[in-house]
Amino acid sequence: LFATFYTNGKKRAMEELFEMVDLRDAMDQPVEAYSKGMKMRLNFIRAIQHNPDILFFDEPTAGLDPVNAHKIKQHILDLKAAGKTVFVTTHSMETADELCDRVSFIVEGKLQATDTPENLKQQYGREAVMVKLQDQQTQEFPLADLGHNPEFLQFLQRGQVKKIHTLEATLEEVFIEVTGKSLKA
Repeated sequence: LFATFYTNGKKRAMEELFEMVDLRDAMDQPVEAYSKGMKMRLNFIRAIQHNPDILFFDEPTAGLDPVNAHKIKQHILDLKAAGKTVFVTTHSMETADELCDRVSFIVEGKLQATDTPENLKQQYGREAVMVKLQDQQTQEFPLADLGHNPEFLQFLQRGQVKKIHTLEATLEEVFIEVTGKSLKA
């Protein structure tokens, strides 16, 4: 019923919206029968059904299985690509990193930091490499002056290095650094 206000009652338009979030088969079921994930997907199509230029999503992937979370994220990226302005509030730093051009950390009503996810990770993160040795041990080395680090050079000269990976800060690590708080309860 709600969708008929925005789709001019066109059943086809409503079916397309429900199909987009894999709810076509449940379209005629009462919402009370929907699972939490189904209700989240229904809320998503309610937000986009009238084709707004600005959208606000609060925890858009909460309660969704990985497949449906991925689909919702892709739909949000498609909306951005279509020129829509999208605001996302989330505790999932992974979701923020995937979806947001700019991220703001707000703590107790105060803006702590705002920038692109990449800039925040570079500004607050560590620059290091993780070295996996032949004996399966791992060791972390700062990237600065890596070529002059005697311990690292010794591992190389002895042929003990199996793999080298760069370590990039995650947005969760940046959040903890900026706010002094953990996202875990």
